[in-house]
Amino acid sequence: MSLADFKQAPWGRSHKKYQESALSISPAPEYASSEVLLASLYRAIGFGSLSEGAIPQAGRDLDKDIQKRREKRQAAPEGAVVDVEAWNTVLHGVLESPKLPNQSSKRFLQVTPIVPGMALFSGSARLSGNSWVAGSLIRRMVCLGSPSLESAQKLWKKLFIALSVNENDDVFARWLDQETSSWNLGPDSWDFSPITEDEMVPETPDIHGLAFLPARRFAKDLDSIIQAKGSMTRRQWTSLLEAILRLGAASHVIWLCDVHARTWSCLSAALGGSTSPSSEEEARHAIFPQAPQYMAYGGKALQGIKDKISTYLNARLGINALLWSLDQIEAPYTGSLATSAGLAGLCQHIRIYQAKLNSLNTAETIIDLREQESRALLCKKGIGSNLMEFTRHVLGQRQTAAPLLRGYDQGYILRKNGSSSSSPWIVSLGPVAVLALVHCALAGMGGPRSVHRLGQHLEAYGVAVDKHDIARNDLGHQLRMLGLVLDSPDAESGMLLLPPFPVSHSQLSPEHE
Repeated sequence: MSLADFKQAPWGRSHKKYQESALSISPAPEYASSEVLLASLYRAIGFGSLSEGAIPQAGRDLDKDIQKRREKRQAAPEGAVVDVEAWNTVLHGVLESPKLPNQSSKRFLQVTPIVPGMALFSGSARLSGNSWVAGSLIRRMVCLGSPSLESAQKLWKKLFIALSVNENDDVFARWLDQETSSWNLGPDSWDFSPITEDEMVPETPDIHGLAFLPARRFAKDLDSIIQAKGSMTRRQWTSLLEAILRLGAASHVIWLCDVHARTWSCLSAALGGSTSPSSEEEARHAIFPQAPQYMAYGGKALQGIKDKISTYLNARLGINALLWSLDQIEAPYTGSLATSAGLAGLCQHIRIYQAKLNSLNTAETIIDLREQESRALLCKKGIGSNLMEFTRHVLGQRQTAAPLLRGYDQGYILRKNGSSSSSPWIVSLGPVAVLALVHCALAGMGGPRSVHRLGQHLEAYGVAVDKHDIARNDLGHQLRMLGLVLDSPDAESGMLLLPPFPVSHSQLSPEHE
């Protein structure tokens, strides 16, 4: 690989140093709903040997087997409790997950992933070909948000145990787990897949000392949600888990886009001879946002997200072009791209070789690449389009082909502000998301707290909430409808949040408190 090769295919030929960076967006997100996230998480944590690309075919094979048994009036497989007709009704009725409007004419198995076995034949991001591994993104978030490999492994193991079906689960979940195992055609060994050491982000002061890190907030909330499992049915618990997964995943990806843009701003300044970070402290302040607002409650969301993705694409193009240019002049950079010290070192490296980079016309090369890839930078195709689709479907309320099922998704972060297809998406939490976030905000508190705590909790994900508006906007309405607040008559700061589920402070892991 060389700079010339990179110019030919800038999105498919990233520099090795960039690919190995802990802050690269990997795996590359594409379409995913909340149920796809959960199903892929099942596969990543307990079905490690299973390929994402095998899921659609497994679903078709299972459906074909069921229909064959129905036509020939054959018996159910050994170990199954219900007959063929009943199981067909379960998969195509009781547990069927609504299809998107553009999927209404397609026949495929899509079920609510209540138990792990459902992920063996349903919940793939694509209906054909290899899908991206959404579960790996969740695993990387756990790694980045945990202070050490030991704590990450501990949380990952706790999540596996919680996702497993045991005697503490409700009777329907236990039956469904047993029945799914009987009907599945392929291997379904549910075994823990631990986090490997090379997946962990190197322990640096950067990650530990950051004021804003969505992955850290997510890891703490994940621990809190795990503790709440015993307070409800499994279906209710997986809905809460999905709500946290979707907000955490989207916020993490947007944060990475932001970090990329800030990193490129520093490197671009160094290349142009302007002021750039010369110390670790300056670099840390420059590349890691302190209190960003990626979305504002009640406001339109997608344009701001699109702008962040566009700056990420621009940064990715520039960073890779710069790294390949350094290789071209035989001055490769060997430091880290994911730490403040590493970035300060790279800025210094660029300053040292600035004359050679100018002779190579590196700045002009980057400008030419931007013009060449203008449609991609505008998120109209490729990676940018995929990232927009990811954030839109992960955060947004499910749009269903059947109008009667439009209320199926209640864990959304964004909803349509109107019934028209062109209505904008605004930030507005669904009731399940409200329950999940209130629980996480109060985890370990042992009693009511000011409603402002919920606002602070959302801000840790980059969602800005005006504390003075909570009493009057739809968030305040949701809190009252769900019985989650003690409201004062004047609806001012006297609003107190009530814990929705009884979880004691002692149950939370110390590192995730």
